[in-house]
Amino acid sequence: MMNKNNIGIFVLTFVLLLANNTFAQSNLLNAKVPSDIGKKTAEQQVVDYEKPLEYGYIDDRDIVWSKVVWEYIDLNERINLPLYYPVDTVNVAMDRRSLYDTLLRGIKSGEITEVYDDSYFTAKMTRNEIFKKLQKIDTTDAGFDALNEGSTNIEEYIDRINLTSQDIQGFKVKGLWYFDKRQGELKYRILALAPVAPDVQTMGSDDFEGEESEKLAMFWVWFPDAREVLHKMKAFNQKNSSTPISFDHILNARRFSSLIYRVENLYGNRDVSQYVKGNALFQVLESNKIKDEIRNKEIDMWNY
Repeated sequence: MMNKNNIGIFVLTFVLLLANNTFAQSNLLNAKVPSDIGKKTAEQQVVDYEKPLEYGYIDDRDIVWSKVVWEYIDLNERINLPLYYPVDTVNVAMDRRSLYDTLLRGIKSGEITEVYDDSYFTAKMTRNEIFKKLQKIDTTDAGFDALNEGSTNIEEYIDRINLTSQDIQGFKVKGLWYFDKRQGELKYRILALAPVAPDVQTMGSDDFEGEESEKLAMFWVWFPDAREVLHKMKAFNQKNSSTPISFDHILNARRFSSLIYRVENLYGNRDVSQYVKGNALFQVLESNKIKDEIRNKEIDMWNY
């Protein structure tokens, strides 16, 4: 007879095998023509759950302690590369996109509507306002000369630059750490995220300094509104390509490396760089100090 431990192992193995079959590129080995790839069978459609795991309700009275933090995810770090690639969408399947392209696709389709100009959600942005921040339209000197000569068609003299996934250098994330007294543990909830890139208005000009140019948050997406879009699109799993991971899972599980650059405080939520000036090493140490204080909060709750 099977004991409880063996039953638990059996159930866990079954769930993992089911997950592999569910998230793998469906019908790849059974496809008769390439167009059949990705089409799920009736059995798969029955067992598949195509929605992100819903957040449980948290009563304000259950939160003993909380702290809002702002973090920066550098896409140059190896662990964060699944959020950056692919930057070339021509030679990859339609279901593989970067995190930036996934957000942009959701905004274009109208599935993501809660987009704001700042992390305090004071000014909501329309789709036209968003796309204006992502492109630069400039008329050359030859175009102005043609206008002065009376020409009306100067399309060939207009330079257009659009931000792409390749230009995205990182993401800013706003989240809440809180201690849930019902669960008796420290938890984290993402509130919003923003792609970070150089100012598109300076790109292509003599003043553009590439990696050294100022990094700007393009727009802030209210994370709960984007979860369904982020769940549909999968990131590449380097260890097992048959089990891709959704962006929603990566972000909620905090499977990324980040640096705290701001935390709510008495001084108007000032950035770490505003009170630790001129020394990048000390700024990193201050960020790690804030992380340690938050991490130790759970241990301190159990000390009497």
